[in-house]
Amino acid sequence: MAPGILVDEPTKAPFTPPISKRNDDAPRHIFPDGIRTSGQHPPLYDLLKPYEAFPKEITGPTVWKKEDFVDHPERWIHRFTEEEIDELSEATDAFIASGTPLEGISKEFFPLPKLAPTLAALRDDLLNGKGFILFKGFPVGKWEPLKTAAAYMGLGTHLGYFVSQNGLGHVLGHVKDVGDNPEQIDSVRIYRTAARQFFHADDCDIVGLLCLHRAQEGGESDIVSVHNVWNILQREHPDVAELLTKPIWYFDRKGEVSIGQEEYIRQPVVYLEKDGSKGRLYCKWDPYYVRSLWRFWDKGLLPPLSDEQKRAMQILEDTCQREALHMILEVGDIQFVSNSHLLHARTAYKDFAPPAPRRHLLRLWLATPEGEGGWALPMPDSHEKKRGGVQVNDTPPRAPLDAE
Repeated sequence: MAPGILVDEPTKAPFTPPISKRNDDAPRHIFPDGIRTSGQHPPLYDLLKPYEAFPKEITGPTVWKKEDFVDHPERWIHRFTEEEIDELSEATDAFIASGTPLEGISKEFFPLPKLAPTLAALRDDLLNGKGFILFKGFPVGKWEPLKTAAAYMGLGTHLGYFVSQNGLGHVLGHVKDVGDNPEQIDSVRIYRTAARQFFHADDCDIVGLLCLHRAQEGGESDIVSVHNVWNILQREHPDVAELLTKPIWYFDRKGEVSIGQEEYIRQPVVYLEKDGSKGRLYCKWDPYYVRSLWRFWDKGLLPPLSDEQKRAMQILEDTCQREALHMILEVGDIQFVSNSHLLHARTAYKDFAPPAPRRHLLRLWLATPEGEGGWALPMPDSHEKKRGGVQVNDTPPRAPLDAE
């Protein structure tokens, strides 16, 4: 599809019968790298921990405050050097020349011998440290869309395995206002609108955003340490902290389900790792996916939100807003954020009038399996390479060069 041509995003992909039982041995004529996105799953309820097992206070590098970084950009900003861009360019050119589709890109197909140590240290910091970084100086204005996409995806493969982000199988996402109605939250994904995004975590381990075009105003980014927020809740609102540990929260799937799957998932908002000595607190949250369940409440299929839940949601959002680090993504910036121990948000925005380009960010969802240093989640797919994400039946992965 040519850049700029937009079509409506259906809520479901056409059903095709499942043809592979193992996600890491998927048919390569559908999944070029042989790995199928695992998709959304309910937690393993017998592995969930009671509130009494959760820490009263978390310490360590995952706990940070905005004051730690506001006046210290050197702690979280990395400007690409000319040498790093040259290496990235050469690897991208070689990948494109190989004829491999974008959907088949992998770390093995994208060697970065000089950048690799930096990216390995970054991956560890994303998983076990502060959980975010901002790269600057990616040459989006110098490269054509294909090279930009390939370089960005190739960079991402050194941090994790890309997973599908929606029912269409998009492994290269486009955060762009395509005219969808943000009030139709039961069917519309907010990233396809200019509306505000409340603090949330995406359905993957690491999310990446590359800024191609800025908005006229707004569209600014906020991130917050979940572990810092947890400590505050334990001190100021322990009843809210306890409520977040209970598997009484239903999350909408907005129709992006495979045959035989339920339209929603029951789960807590915060978890503890299932095994091992770390036992870290993990957060899975998006208020839009909770509020959009009204259609099931009206039919009596699910219990509506209680007053206690509504209060907890507001206190959680307010605490995040109070503690968040604010940043503005400029053209050529890449933000990588952990979804295990950070929440992120976006302000509403207004685009420039045509013919100026609309605000446009390329998005990656990356998975870091348990066996490769990822968190030990109480999920059935914790060990899978492409855990999480959104997978509808055997919809093949796609990497469109513009929103569609």
